Amino acid sequence: MKRLYLLRHGQTEFNVKKLVQGRCDSPLTDLGRKQAGMAAAWLKGHGVVPDKVVSSPLDRAMDTAQLVATELLGADADVEPCEGIIERCYGTFEEGPHDALPTDVWDPGEDLIPFGGEGSQALQGRMIDTLTNIMDVDGIETLLAVSHGSASRQFIKAAAPEDFELPTKLPNCAIMIFNFDEAKLQAEGEPHQCKFTLQQIVDPQQSH
Repeated sequence: MKRLYLLRHGQTEFNVKKLVQGRCDSPLTDLGRKQAGMAAAWLKGHGVVPDKVVSSPLDRAMDTAQLVATELLGADADVEPCEGIIERCYGTFEEGPHDALPTDVWDPGEDLIPFGGEGSQALQGRMIDTLTNIMDVDGIETLLAVSHGSASRQFIKAAAPEDFELPTKLPNCAIMIFNFDEAKLQAEGEPHQCKFTLQQIVDPQQSH
C-alpha cells in the first residue's frame, strides 16, 4: 500500500502574532525549525524514506521541507515546489489579525469567497487532485508533502473516517499519515476521487 506523509509547516512569526498568512509569507521561528527537526526525527525513527518530497512553494513550507528532507535523505535532498498544495487565499484578510475574520480561520467554508478568498470546496478538490496525481506515478510508494493548516484540514476531512474528530487546530509540524489505494473506484457523484484514508495524526512535539 502506498503511503503519504503530509506535514504542516513549522511555527512562523505570523503564527506567534496570530496574523493570517494564507498566500503571504512569514519566516520560521527558532521553534519552527526545532519542530521540523522533531518531525524529521520521528519520521527517521519510524523508517520513513520518501521516494519524493514536495512542498507548497511558500517559503515557510519549503524551508520546513528542506530541513526534514535533508535529515531523511542527506544534504543533496531535492524538494520540489508544488503549487497545488499551497495554502488557501484569505483575500483581503491576509496579514491581518485572526480575530478580524468573520468566520473560523481554520475552517471558513465558503465564507471567504466574497472577500477574494478561496472556498473550502475548491481547496479540498485541488489538494485531492494534486496529491492523487503524484501518488499515481509509478515508482512513488512513499511521498512526503509539506503544506499548511487550513489546506491540510480540508484534505483530512475528505480522507478521514466519518466518526473522526478533527482537532480544533493542527499543531505546527503535525505529521498526517494516509494510505493510498490505487484500486479504489470513484463513487457516483463524487467530483474529486479520494483514494486516501487517514491512518493517524502525530504531533512530534508530544512524541518525545
